[in-house]
Amino acid sequence: MKDFFSVNEAIQKIEHYCAYQDRCHEEVEQKLRSMKMSAAEIDEIISHLINENFLNEERFACSFARGKHRIKHWGKIRITNELKFRGINQTLINIALKEISPEEYFDTFETLANRNWESIRETNSLKKRKKFCDYMLRRGFESNLVYEKVKELEASEH
Repeated sequence: MKDFFSVNEAIQKIEHYCAYQDRCHEEVEQKLRSMKMSAAEIDEIISHLINENFLNEERFACSFARGKHRIKHWGKIRITNELKFRGINQTLINIALKEISPEEYFDTFETLANRNWESIRETNSLKKRKKFCDYMLRRGFESNLVYEKVKELEASEH
């Protein structure tokens, strides 16, 4: 990688970076800093990207939420935390979470919960319960859903 980029070279490179996959402002800023661009150049490039629709935080948040839910099977809490970590505001996070229908969310939760419960090879019921709950909570599902489900699964075993 070369040490110095003109603003035009940087714009070309970063347009390709944004076109390949939706990015948030934070990722683009980091990339530009790694290209040794000044703060003024970064501002100029980012406003160009927004005007040309290469950079759109709402679009990023929505595709992030859809992808993490459908591919990684993350719950809303984990998606929210990851978006906050990337500097996305709460309004956009709320819009992004609406991308996941309640039915799809419930189906994913049920499938993941049942599959995980079946896969835990633990004879001690308290340990099995803890492993299950820890896993589902780490995935970012709401605690009330997880605890209701664990009761249901335990009841079906007896």
